[in-house]
Amino acid sequence: MRVITSRLFETSIDEELTEDADRIGQFLQGLIDLAWDFIPKLIIAILIFVIGWWLSKLVCRIIKKALAKGKADQTAISFIYSIVLCSLRILVIISALAELGINVTALLTAIGAATVTIGLALQDTMKDIASGVLIVINKPFKAGEFIEFEGLQGTVQKILITNTYLLTVDNKEVIIPNSRLTSDNLINYTSQDMRMLDLSYQISYNDDMTKAKDILNNLINADERFLKNPKPVVAVSKHNDSSIEIIGRVWCKTEDYWNLYYYMQEQVKLDFDKAGLNIPYSQVDVHLKRG
Repeated sequence: MRVITSRLFETSIDEELTEDADRIGQFLQGLIDLAWDFIPKLIIAILIFVIGWWLSKLVCRIIKKALAKGKADQTAISFIYSIVLCSLRILVIISALAELGINVTALLTAIGAATVTIGLALQDTMKDIASGVLIVINKPFKAGEFIEFEGLQGTVQKILITNTYLLTVDNKEVIIPNSRLTSDNLINYTSQDMRMLDLSYQISYNDDMTKAKDILNNLINADERFLKNPKPVVAVSKHNDSSIEIIGRVWCKTEDYWNLYYYMQEQVKLDFDKAGLNIPYSQVDVHLKRG
């Protein structure tokens, strides 16, 4: 009886071991089948990613060269290059994931929802980005130009997607959000090839107006940096309380503006002094009464 029970127990163990071995075999076979099915997709996905990554950079280089040949602004070229490169690489990543069997639609939906949430949290940043796009497209100013905004004057150093960098005349770097630059008035001093130099000088009522105008005309005609067209204007502008105002409106190249301005301020004073012309200044007469 004991022998029969022992044999039955051994048979039961052998059957369980056989069943376990079958399960393990089936599991391993399933892994092998899955691997044989997944490995080709993985290889294709890797090839899509590697080749697509390389092609995206090649396409962007071609676009960059084409824009450069078309004499596009360097800021616009850099901006377009970065946007196109980012878009193409996102497309490459999505294509590689789709090849692996990942539900791209659900992924895009999740990314879209996340983008909306982030956009609501970063509204100011999104405004700056949108304004950066408008600046690149409309070109109210470019890198290297001298602008004035909200009392700040400086040369545009670089235009990034969210901020614009100015360098002031005393070498201070000012960072301005792009949304502010597109929502308020801005003066671009160097966007045009020439500027009008608006000069104004005061002489006494006892002085000779004709002599003062001749001095200004002689200085303007003697300096080749002043343009002859449009024609310079020298005239009497106002009769003030204690002086007569003589103006000179002359045109010059934009790069000569400040040099000519400083030159005229000094030279007019020297020539007025030689001609005996007086430049009035505010003064107070005090009368003392003796009791």
